[in-house]
Amino acid sequence: MKTKKKDYSHLSPGQPIGIFDSGVGGLTVAKEIKRLLPNEDLIYFGDTKHLPYGEKSKEAIIEYSTKITNFLLQQNCKAIVIACNTATANALNEVMQSVAGKVPVIDVINPVAEKVSYEIHNNVGVIATKATVNSGLYKKSIRKHNKWIKVDELATPLLVPAIEEGFKNHPITHAIIYNYLSNNKLKNIETLILGCTHYPLLIDEIKQYYGNRVRVIDSPNIVANHLKIILDKYHLLNENNPKPNYHFYLSDLTKNFEKISKKFFGKSIDLELKVL
Repeated sequence: MKTKKKDYSHLSPGQPIGIFDSGVGGLTVAKEIKRLLPNEDLIYFGDTKHLPYGEKSKEAIIEYSTKITNFLLQQNCKAIVIACNTATANALNEVMQSVAGKVPVIDVINPVAEKVSYEIHNNVGVIATKATVNSGLYKKSIRKHNKWIKVDELATPLLVPAIEEGFKNHPITHAIIYNYLSNNKLKNIETLILGCTHYPLLIDEIKQYYGNRVRVIDSPNIVANHLKIILDKYHLLNENNPKPNYHFYLSDLTKNFEKISKKFFGKSIDLELKVL
């Protein structure tokens, strides 16, 4: 059966990129997109009212993700980036159905899994939310490309609430990280995938735990590069926008989101409360 050729000729480079996550985690992806694609307007939706997604049912995650996707489409976005591993693992198909081929959809699991599977990795560990681990999508995606890689996944549910509460470089996060990374499931890994976009906010502490023994994958960079390739392929890169606009919608305004978004994007960003 022939795959239908994608046609995005109705889109233009000047349209914004839509990005969503349950909270501050997706800002790690948005920050990389801003760095790699400095002329792009970005619209970000942080569903802070419903975080953490990792503890929610699949049905709830699908409902939140499709509502946000439809909102971003209404904002005239030329691409949707699901900057949330839990949403990718549980609602990717439904998001694709909502989009109905109108714009490209970039997720945060498949580009990372593909890159890891074609490099020299034998024993790979994944830390993620319960919902992402229960889906088994990382293991399936990696082994689809390379069946010889051993993949061990570990649910690490306390990390997202700690990050959302602002406990960075704090004894609480040090204790949680030590407790999780010393788990026997991760005993023989050579590579660690941070399977939640919140976790790169703790990447220094995670690297400190391992020293140079384990390679920690920079997922936001891989996702941003994949987005750039897709936009370039369909002639949708904005290369003439010296003053890009960054607009952030939140379902619940939080101090930690405000602090991290201003640190990543500067003081003059727009934060707007939006309940869908």
